[in-house]
Amino acid sequence: MRLIGCTVLLSVLLPAMSAPLEEWQRATSIYNFSATDIDGNVVSLEKYRGNVVIITNVFTQLHAKYAERGLSILAFPSNQFGNQEPGNETQIKQFADKFQARFDMFSKIEVNGENAHPLWKWLKEQPNGKGLFGNSIKWNFTKFLINREGQVVKRYGPLDDPSVRTKSLYVIWISKLNKLNV
Repeated sequence: MRLIGCTVLLSVLLPAMSAPLEEWQRATSIYNFSATDIDGNVVSLEKYRGNVVIITNVFTQLHAKYAERGLSILAFPSNQFGNQEPGNETQIKQFADKFQARFDMFSKIEVNGENAHPLWKWLKEQPNGKGLFGNSIKWNFTKFLINREGQVVKRYGPLDDPSVRTKSLYVIWISKLNKLNV
């Protein structure tokens, strides 16, 4: 009887364990992904190879400060948090233009759930991309710092103090540039 139980258990577990990986699970860096920009163009993130990047799910004026320091900012609007991004791409772009946004904006996506953009699924599963209480994005203002190799260096939650965040991002960015003699 024990042998039959083990056989049944293995017959259920083995196929589940050997299920094929989704494409995002095979990715090794952000450079393996593409995303649709705010104007509807598909953009390979290979474009950002060699840059220090901030990937965020909301636009704020704080991002302009990061961009001024030479970081590449990739903003992915999401309406999964209290209906904070209800507009379409044109409306979102017009809103950002009011603040003279000088960074790359992408089409509105989902960052959580089955329909989450593959990049965001990957970011949340990286060793330095995991969240404090589970990996889901809890609210807007979550940011991922990406190094020049396309790897997650740090995840910043929505409640992180912006002044601390700005200082630590700046220090990480400067230290990376110094190591590369740039």
